Amino acid sequence: MKLSDFQYDLPAELIAQHPAPEREAARLLSFDSKSGRRQDSHIFALADLLVPGDLLVFNDTRVLPARLVGRRSRGGRVEFLFIEPTAAGRWTALVKPAKKLKPHEVITCAEGALEVTLEERPLDEAGRPLPVWEVSLGSRDQPDLETRALLEAHGQMPLPPYIERADPTALIQAEDRERYQTVFAAVPGAVAAPTAGLHFSPALLDRLAQRGIERTSVTLHVGPGTFRPVTVENIIDHQMHSERFHLGARAVADIAACRRRKGRVVAVGTTTVRVLESCAAPDGSLTPQSSSTSIFITPGYKFRAVDGLLTNFHLPGSTLLMLVAAFIGRDPILDLYRHAIAERYRFFSYGDAQLLL
Repeated sequence: MKLSDFQYDLPAELIAQHPAPEREAARLLSFDSKSGRRQDSHIFALADLLVPGDLLVFNDTRVLPARLVGRRSRGGRVEFLFIEPTAAGRWTALVKPAKKLKPHEVITCAEGALEVTLEERPLDEAGRPLPVWEVSLGSRDQPDLETRALLEAHGQMPLPPYIERADPTALIQAEDRERYQTVFAAVPGAVAAPTAGLHFSPALLDRLAQRGIERTSVTLHVGPGTFRPVTVENIIDHQMHSERFHLGARAVADIAACRRRKGRVVAVGTTTVRVLESCAAPDGSLTPQSSSTSIFITPGYKFRAVDGLLTNFHLPGSTLLMLVAAFIGRDPILDLYRHAIAERYRFFSYGDAQLLL
């Protein structure tokens, strides 16, 4: 299929810049692919849209406040996005601007509280510099703290590029630190939130449990590649990003029990779909594993592990839109998006959600 098959016109004012006042106050557009029934609702009504015996599968990754902004000795602005630690005890970081910087240069960040040292810039197989650096992070006042702890103390949440923060005041930072993180986040490692999970509050989780709707968790550390645009017209030529995941024995057992009781496995977010479908055998059975996945799900894919999907509204031409189009069909998903636009739903990470069954 072509990239142009997954485009739609979205008014800029529908791109959510802030979360709903309360997590479960976001709107919810549900669609049953068997009956064709469409319903406008809210997240707080989710327990009434599922049935006892269904299983919600969450991604329990935790977003690291991995963004730092600093200054060179001559005053130039430098932005870092810390991605993951390396074997050398350093971290890989996306750096802007990457080209102008030099090895061993020290950048002062967090109003002088931190220093980032540019160690070396890796090369690709052709010998060309990659858009990342290996860096080390330190603090004169807190020399014993490791990188992760320093980022937790001083870093900013790595919001997507379409969320604008021209004046990142302390109030906004506090909002993003709370709301760009799920209430069940447990395993640090993501540089972007599994946004479908942002809608769940402790109260909603309790109501779901009281109704007999079970829950379990997998882990996929969302990487910066999730925002990488598709730039080729023939989508099969797109190089998919890779992300680290863990599927534990508990989740495998919970899913098997759901199958035995004839319940539905409902993935909360496309990241959860990527884990389950990467691990599923042809018969849908799962085995525990920790690995990386670069699975690219497009229309024509046969789903083996997932019966339902709760997800936000995705960018035009994105791999995530292609995944949901694979789940219920390209034409139905674009019809839902047209309906959502007409009804003024809010889009993307801080926006509203869809329940697709």
